[in-house]
Order: sequence, then C-alpha cells, then structure tokens
Amino acid sequence: MKVTWKKKNKKRCLPTLSHFTEHHEQDQSNQPSNKGSKDVPCTDQYHLEEPTQLANEFQSQGEKLALDGKYREALGKWEAALALAPDVSALHEQKAQVLLEMGDAWNALKAATRATELEPSWAEAWVTLGRAQLNFGEPDNAIESFDQALALKPDYEEAKDDKKTALHLVKKRKQLHSSGLSATQNRYVVGDKDESL
Repeated sequence: MKVTWKKKNKKRCLPTLSHFTEHHEQDQSNQPSNKGSKDVPCTDQYHLEEPTQLANEFQSQGEKLALDGKYREALGKWEAALALAPDVSALHEQKAQVLLEMGDAWNALKAATRATELEPSWAEAWVTLGRAQLNFGEPDNAIESFDQALALKPDYEEAKDDKKTALHLVKKRKQLHSSGLSATQNRYVVGDKDESL
C-alpha cells in the first residue's frame, strides 16, 4: 500500500525564505564591494543573485515539475534549494512527498522527520510524516503522527482518513497474529510434502 498526498487544485501556503536574507545581508556588509570594478567580469546569472532568491526560484521550479509529474527533476530542484537554505521545513516536506511518489519510503521518512523537527506546529508536515511511516511499515508510529496533526488542526480531514487507514492496518496485523501466524512464520509454505500421498 502506498499512501501519498492528495492532489487537489488547492496549493499549500509555503513559508518564504525571508529570514535567511537578513543573515546574508549582514555577511555581505563585511565583504568588499565589486561595484564599478571592470576587472571582475561576471557572466553567470546566478552569481549576483541572493542565495535566498535562488533557493526560492529552485523551490518554485520544483513545485511546477512535481505538479507535472516530473518527480526526479523536482527532487533535484529541491535538493539545490536545500543546499542554499537547509532549515526550511517546507522544502523537506515537499521532498518527502515526492520521495513517497517515487516509492522511496526510507528517505521520505527522513525528510518528513526533518520537516517536523524544524516546524513542529505544522500539521501538514505531521501528515506527511505519518504517510511516510505507513509506507515504511510503521502504522503505530503513523497513528501517533496523525494524532499530532489532529491535535494541531482538529478538523483536518486528510489526517482523519489516513489515521483510519493506519488503524485498519494495525487491526489486520492483530488478526493475523491472533490466527496463529507469527512475524517469522509464512502463511503458505511452498514445497511442503503431504505425507498422506
């Protein structure tokens, strides 16, 4: 079972990278200016841009690519943005969503965990973490993540639906265990010889 984000026409409001601009401007004030210098030609268009502007550009390019189903390309753009702005929770959460789409549950789990560490009050990040946990085979942990999302946003329908899915998986697991199967015992054994033949 693969659980991913629901594709709707609604776009999430994502935080900007403006808080990184202040730090960068302070760093730039300590460096000599090259304005008016004729011996420092610059042909690279990104060389003069602020890192935060560049990170924002990579983030928006990644969003467009993801909406078009170009997940690998989107992931590349978000990785580039994260290299410039590693503490932006939205980038980690978007990365986790794309990794889930690509079937990489382990890396999605790591990215979603980082998003919740950076912004623990963001319900959507907790839902993404729960979905990554479900895909990684941890329905009990997923239930805790969905509960965290619902504590932050009680009317969050996607969190309620995903929690039901996780509860169903836990119930199925309990039924299998109560029927005498263990985690190490297979349901069917291929090649068993029936002694009555």
